[in-house]
Amino acid sequence: MKVRTYGDIGPVVIVLHGGPAAAGEAAPIARGLSDQFRTIEPFQRGSGNEPLTVGRHVEDLHQLIQGLQTEGRPAIVGESWGAMLTLAYAAAFPEGSSAVVLVGCGTFDKAARARMIETIESRKSKELRTKLASQKEVYSDQTERLLAEHKLMETIYEFDPIEEEEPIEPALPFDLQAHKETWNDMLRLQENGTYPSSFSNIRSPALMLHGEYDPHPGSMIYEGLKPYMPQLEYHELQKCGHSPWRERQGKREFFSVLTDWLLEHTK
Repeated sequence: MKVRTYGDIGPVVIVLHGGPAAAGEAAPIARGLSDQFRTIEPFQRGSGNEPLTVGRHVEDLHQLIQGLQTEGRPAIVGESWGAMLTLAYAAAFPEGSSAVVLVGCGTFDKAARARMIETIESRKSKELRTKLASQKEVYSDQTERLLAEHKLMETIYEFDPIEEEEPIEPALPFDLQAHKETWNDMLRLQENGTYPSSFSNIRSPALMLHGEYDPHPGSMIYEGLKPYMPQLEYHELQKCGHSPWRERQGKREFFSVLTDWLLEHTK
């Protein structure tokens, strides 16, 4: 796996991007932790000759961790889809990480997903719906259209976003095939009951950080995970959306809570 690294002191923290296939998206989190941690930002595998699976991503992450030249186990921080991958990894390799943090975690049951869709639809203005509908005429390329629609939808996901002080270009072009294959496999694993039931294997301390404005229903997701992960802690960030590190009113609290918790659980 190709990686970017930040910082040269402190415990090792691996930061997993969302998407799936949004390589580079987690850079601001990795950079924000680099004063007190050695942070590693891997770029998850792209599409190829064989369909991508959650298991393939889990194995890639395990090989990366096995190859680290460090003492002790790393902590893992995953955002959005990356939070779901963090759980899948920790369930498959309970001794592989010292602690796990879920930022803006995705849904694991139909009720939570239905609530998310309902919230998204309720926030779409007439103007936004018109703009979204017009993208099919503007973009013939499916990837370009998806990225344009994602940009238009930012106001639905973010409460009061700020521009990054040091923007970092995406590590790789968005891989639509990798996104579809990976997400379809995650849905398959939820349908057959693998997730969230296998999360009962997780032994690491776990923290869920979630913006209260995030369309992903944080409290519902937490309540769905808690029976399998009694050690899971939940911290909701007020006036904050799906990406706390980009929120004017949530960024400072996000990094403060995240840093303090990681320092406590990576000693």
